[in-house]
Amino acid sequence: MKKLKEKWKVSWLQFAFIFCTFALGGSLCGFAARKLLGLFDMEQGFFYYLLYFIVLTIFWPLAVIVVSIPFGQFSFFKNYITKLFNRLFDK
Repeated sequence: MKKLKEKWKVSWLQFAFIFCTFALGGSLCGFAARKLLGLFDMEQGFFYYLLYFIVLTIFWPLAVIVVSIPFGQFSFFKNYITKLFNRLFDK
């Protein structure tokens, strides 16, 4: 934990807010994905879990950004997600 705090150059309080944001954003994303897929009345087989994974992947950045606003961590997560997308889609 100390290495992450130093890597991100944040205080312990800000570090706690960042971890809370990750936890709540991920939980919100999982909840929203289950509710969305529940609307389609699908059997929970391979196709359901494939769609669930795709929906999670798409919704996670949005969920984390939304949750980061009340915690005052919007700028951290905006930069974090930007770096993540740059690494994923860099040539």
